[in-house]
Amino acid sequence: MRLLIVEDEPKTATYLKKGLTENGFVVDIASEGQEGIFLATTHSYDLIILDVMLPKLDGWAILAAIRRQGLQTPALFLTARGSVTDRVKGLELGADDYLVKPFAFSELLARIRNILRRGQSSVADVFTIADLELDLVRHKATRGGERLVLTSKEFSLLSLLARRVGQVVSRTVIAEQVWDMNFDSDTNIVDVAVRRLRRKVDGPFDKKLIHTIRGVGYVLEDRKNSSDQ
Repeated sequence: MRLLIVEDEPKTATYLKKGLTENGFVVDIASEGQEGIFLATTHSYDLIILDVMLPKLDGWAILAAIRRQGLQTPALFLTARGSVTDRVKGLELGADDYLVKPFAFSELLARIRNILRRGQSSVADVFTIADLELDLVRHKATRGGERLVLTSKEFSLLSLLARRVGQVVSRTVIAEQVWDMNFDSDTNIVDVAVRRLRRKVDGPFDKKLIHTIRGVGYVLEDRKNSSDQ
C-alpha cells in the first residue's frame, strides 16, 4: 500500500513516515500544497494524509483540487484544527476521516487500516477480459481455459493492468506499484517484464490483450482485430 503525506512540519513528517514504513506502507512526503497536488495527480496512492495548515495552499484547497480532477483517492485530515466546523468542512470536501493533533499513532494506524478495508471491500476479486480470467484471491490466471504459469511479479503486473483495464498505465506507476520503487527513466526493467508477461498471456493467441502506448506505458484491453505487440 502506498500513502502520500502532505505535511510541512519536518519532525511530524519524519515520525509519520518512520512509523508507517515500519507497518508495511510505502510512504511519499510532500511539504507544501502544489507538490502535494502534483504527486496526488501523477502517482497512484491508496490513501492521502493531509494537514490543513500548510504554506501557500492549505489542506482544504489541496483536497478540493484533487476532487475537481475526478480523483477519488481516500483522504484523511491529520491536523490541529479540531473544531466541529473544521471537521464538518473536511468531511464535506470529501475526506474519509478526520483526526486531530496531538494524536496516538496506534489510533491513526487503526483509522488508516479501516479506510483501506472499506476500499478493498468494493474491489472485484475476479477480472475477465476477453478469454483472460484473473482471480486475485486464488492467485490464478487463465487464458482460453488454460492455466497461465506466472511469477509473483508477473501476476502483480497483470493484476495492476487488470484493475485498470482500458486505462493506460505508465512505466513509472508500474515500477512503483509492482516493485515499490522509483526507477530511473532509462531503466528498461518494466519493458522487459512486460515482454515476458506478453509471451505468456498473448504469445499463443491471435487476439492480443496487452498493448503498448508509445512513450507512455501499457494498457490491457480487448481490441477487435488487434495484433499489437
